[in-house]
Amino acid sequence: MHAFDVLGDPVRRRILELLASGERASGDITAVVREEFGISQPAVSQHLRVLRESGFASVRAEGTRRLYAVEAEPLREVDAWLERFRGFWEQRLDALGTELARGKRQRRLDQGQGRENDRGSERE
Repeated sequence: MHAFDVLGDPVRRRILELLASGERASGDITAVVREEFGISQPAVSQHLRVLRESGFASVRAEGTRRLYAVEAEPLREVDAWLERFRGFWEQRLDALGTELARGKRQRRLDQGQGRENDRGSERE
């Protein structure tokens, strides 16, 4: 399964978000996903299986619990693929930063002129 097929599903993205903070028990993941998406426990298990089989998550047994964790390599591959497009949003963010800086400079200038006008009226 292609990485974007895996990540294209909002349930699987949410599971990865939950795992981003660290290892989580399958029961914890299931409880959150069932509450947020209103899907059954077998449906959550299916999403976890897809994440495991595609390499985005790993699982280890700890007694009767199954602990899931994010696997970084598929995410690195997605990031590498996105690299060729990064310039599109970075250019826009750079331009936005420039515009914000201009706006701040202009406000300082405007405020400075306002103070000078206030001083001028005090002299009169």
